[in-house]
Amino acid sequence: MSRVCQVTGKSVMVGNNVSHSKRRTRRKFYPNLFNKKFYLPAEDRWITLKVSASGIRLINKKGLTTVLKEAKEKGFLDKY
Repeated sequence: MSRVCQVTGKSVMVGNNVSHSKRRTRRKFYPNLFNKKFYLPAEDRWITLKVSASGIRLINKKGLTTVLKEAKEKGFLDKY
């Protein structure tokens, strides 16, 4: 499960490099991922997640336990 955000499910997208002459070659767009440790106060432990920048903002907005529960329901996260 590399290069996939465990919170939002963002993954690699494909597209084209377009030159000045409009010649197209295939390329990949990678998500902005970080390996980040979060403290889970309910279980009194630290967890490490591979999370995108928008996933970090989502955790700051909604809270870690809510986001983990939603990610588990959507299937982005199997265990933490």
